[in-house]
Amino acid sequence: QVQLVESGGGLVQPGGSLRLSCAASGSIFSINRMGWYRQAPGKERELVAGITSGDTTDYLDFVKGRFTISRDKNTVYLQMNSLKPEDTAVYYCNADIRTTRWNSSNYWGQGTQVTVSS
Repeated sequence: QVQLVESGGGLVQPGGSLRLSCAASGSIFSINRMGWYRQAPGKERELVAGITSGDTTDYLDFVKGRFTISRDKNTVYLQMNSLKPEDTAVYYCNADIRTTRWNSSNYWGQGTQVTVSS
């Protein structure tokens, strides 16, 4: 079994910062791509940032220059600065994980709420 456990969400004022963490645990052989998605009420889930096993990153245009994704072994982080009310959403961790050399599956975390409001 593989689990992704997120932490770090909360309420912050516009212009503030938050750091999200997502730790993968369980029967893990290797982790390929990891990423953060978000879903606001009434909107589709969207990719915010992704990072490969080689540390290549990509970002949603709206967050470029404000958010930074990084990873350390089986944990992925999302540093969010200069937060805006439009960043309010449930943030989900996602990872492509090999449990054996031959088996790979996609996993989701449970989600963590980020609310940007004064």
